[in-house]
Amino acid sequence: MTPIVFHFDVVSPYAFLAFEALPEALAGISHAVEYRPVLFAGLLKAHQHKGPVEVPGKREWTYRQVDWLAARQGVTGWQRPEPHPFNPLALLRLGLACGPAGRMPGRRIVEALFRHAWCAQGADPNDPARLAALREALQPLRDPDSGEVKAELRALTDAALARGLFGVPTVEAQGLLYWGLDALPMLREDLLAAQVGGAAGAA
Repeated sequence: MTPIVFHFDVVSPYAFLAFEALPEALAGISHAVEYRPVLFAGLLKAHQHKGPVEVPGKREWTYRQVDWLAARQGVTGWQRPEPHPFNPLALLRLGLACGPAGRMPGRRIVEALFRHAWCAQGADPNDPARLAALREALQPLRDPDSGEVKAELRALTDAALARGLFGVPTVEAQGLLYWGLDALPMLREDLLAAQVGGAAGAA
């Protein structure tokens, strides 16, 4: 079974689209996915980069493209939130708080975070009433606002930087990094090749 790490930030539409597409990309491959939240803004700051929607022209293109991609993938309920970009800290911390210290959120939790942001008729992801309702629905085991959870997210972001991450989504598999939604076919091809190679070696 191949361990897979999916690094994400809910502020990224490409991360959500990759999250939705990941099961198909991994179909027929023995794997176990760990969903690891990181702060995209922390990666950008460390590398002295701007996010796609912070660049005039690129912002408009990004929104056009992700709307098209979401329709092509059949993502139900897709609608860009207002405002965007939004501060994702509350959602990332909530996801981590849904499990004990050191355990990453499962797919159901991550899906709820993404859909809260991207499939809510454009509503503000940080609206207090909406956040309270999401917290009630997810029933976190820990306080999302605790120092412990905040430090955990910082540590995950620092570890991602140390690993060489510069953006999200990034999938880590077999010691390699695959950045972006469009890298999923490459990921699948590499994993299938390794699977075939492993079977041949065992024969």
